[in-house]
Amino acid sequence: MKDVWVISLGGSRIVPDSVDDKFLLRFKKMIESHPSVKFVVVCGGGSTARRYILALRKLGKGAREQSEAGIGVTRFHSNFMMRFFGTRANEELPLTKRKVRNLLRGNQVVFCGALRWGKGTTSDGTAAGLAGYLKCPFINLTNVKGLYDKEPSLKGAKFIPEISWEEFDMVASKVKFKAGQHFVLDQAASKKIRKGKIVTYIVGSVTDIDKILKGKRFVGTRIFG
Repeated sequence: MKDVWVISLGGSRIVPDSVDDKFLLRFKKMIESHPSVKFVVVCGGGSTARRYILALRKLGKGAREQSEAGIGVTRFHSNFMMRFFGTRANEELPLTKRKVRNLLRGNQVVFCGALRWGKGTTSDGTAAGLAGYLKCPFINLTNVKGLYDKEPSLKGAKFIPEISWEEFDMVASKVKFKAGQHFVLDQAASKKIRKGKIVTYIVGSVTDIDKILKGKRFVGTRIFG
């Protein structure tokens, strides 16, 4: 499909502590300012999902039960965003890649959460898989400006503006998977990005997504080549 972009929208951008209505209004305005572009927005679970996952972990539930709880939150966030966007968005929550593609025909933006459970499934991995399926670029909108060589909050953390598919996969693969993990873009996504050679961007603001779409200079990390 031409002029389609997949965006992974972190759950903690939707609900950091309470619903961030100011951020969501900026996000909606940005989408509406590109009427000729179509978007697939995969919503994450964020800190809300992590609370439920941690509770299940403490209660002795297994990895699948933890993941299913997280998946449920991603779908709840998607339903919320569908209602917030109104007529520009889908009314039905898709659970397959084919359904996402079909819904793009009649909507400018299609929201979804996790499509199905699978071992190591994450919302970032779902978004990367959809970008590969639709043969389009992928933007990960997170709460930091891009990729760093170590935890951004640590002293001396170095920002990485560009990195190859292979190098990024090596970085992401060092992070051990667990349900509800928090990494700027996880290994479930990095494998698909590398295999599909998907041009990927990691950014921390709606403004930088707008700049990418307009072909302007932006603050963030580009993964390619």
